[in-house]
Amino acid sequence: MSASNADRLAESVNKVSVGRVYDYLLGGVHNYAVDQTFAEEQLRVLPDIRDFARSNRAFLARAVRYAVDQGIRQFVDIGSGLPTQGNVHEVADEVAPGECSVVYIDNEPIAQAHAEILLEKTADPDRHRAIDADFFDGAKLWQQVLDTGVIDEDEPVALLAVALLHFMPPETNPGRVLAYYRQRLPKGSLLVLSHIHVDPSDTAALEKSKQLSASYAKKTNSPAQPRPREEIAAFFEGLDMVDPGLVWLPEWRPSGEDDPYAAEPARARGLAGVARKV
Repeated sequence: MSASNADRLAESVNKVSVGRVYDYLLGGVHNYAVDQTFAEEQLRVLPDIRDFARSNRAFLARAVRYAVDQGIRQFVDIGSGLPTQGNVHEVADEVAPGECSVVYIDNEPIAQAHAEILLEKTADPDRHRAIDADFFDGAKLWQQVLDTGVIDEDEPVALLAVALLHFMPPETNPGRVLAYYRQRLPKGSLLVLSHIHVDPSDTAALEKSKQLSASYAKKTNSPAQPRPREEIAAFFEGLDMVDPGLVWLPEWRPSGEDDPYAAEPARARGLAGVARKV
């Protein structure tokens, strides 16, 4: 490990990480006391953030299965975070054993290290890779994806931006960068996206979400904030939405088995959708 990477790793260990907080909310073990303390503070403000984490993970699994059923065999997961329950390559290989390629991308050293360990234990190095890159790297990131040798740029890809863009403040203009990735996708590809969202009529939850956003901005490596529905919908510009469109997380093609919040979908505090490039 280079000196710069070692410094990044040490800094990451000592600061609250949104990836490790997410892992803690899911009941994972790849987190530290600093992450656990922060997560518990946020849960006291808005307990529904655990519902979001669980519903979001369940959506991811359903979307991956849908993509495989549609014939897609390539996945690029930007902001993949720490390996936890139901990783993309594991879900894909359940549906189409030995057929799917996955590239995991994260910019946090610990997430990268854990991803490499996981892939050594559970994955096929000829089909599954993990790279260190940032969403905002644009062309550099996409070239790194292609350099892995496991993604064919002429075949459809499922691009995953799951629980990612709410960590990108408006001034960073994440829509512009996402548009670049959409342009690079061949026809037949899918964009899979989820994002924190609070029903505008739920004024109490909106106020609590503002408190959470302030805490994330102060204490974590990434600020977090919900967006209005219309702004989330704009991330799919130029693509054809797959039914049922942009909906609450538990409402996206529910299986009836994997989401305990289906009866109260707004409690999941997140919207999700899948769209196809035609």
